[in-house]
Amino acid sequence: MRDAVPRWGFYPAVLALQSMRGIQFTAAVGLLSELGDLSRFAHPRQLMAWLGVTPSEYSSGGKRRQGSITKTGNSFARKLLIEAAWSYRHTAKVSPEIQRRHEGLPKVIVDRAWDAQVRLCRRYRKLVARGKSTNVAIVAVARELAGFIWDIARLGMTQACARAA
Repeated sequence: MRDAVPRWGFYPAVLALQSMRGIQFTAAVGLLSELGDLSRFAHPRQLMAWLGVTPSEYSSGGKRRQGSITKTGNSFARKLLIEAAWSYRHTAKVSPEIQRRHEGLPKVIVDRAWDAQVRLCRRYRKLVARGKSTNVAIVAVARELAGFIWDIARLGMTQACARAA
């Protein structure tokens, strides 16, 4: 797989996604192979809904109640996303491994990945401190992680197109 992926059209997005914590080569390839071209999602909320990590809703009259996630869409991509979200339980830091994956990437992608890590680690801690269960907190982090994946993968493809031109 490591030999074939560099010839793949989504290879720049694979490299960009690996700048994030919790997403290594296999997860990046798996997510992009399941998601396909992210430009078909006009907004990250559409990707979140497609992955099935948005809360279900029961509304009637003036009442609005939210339930568990919808679990619609691609279950394999959702599982990869949830697994990646577990790494945000720990304090935000750039490990030597992630630093190695940052080499050769544009600064805008590295900065965005760091922003994601800081925000998602803080989000997890806040939710757990408010009394949410760890699983609920992880799914909430995974939902936001989907938005960052949408942004960073698109940045990676845009940067690759700019270099090719």
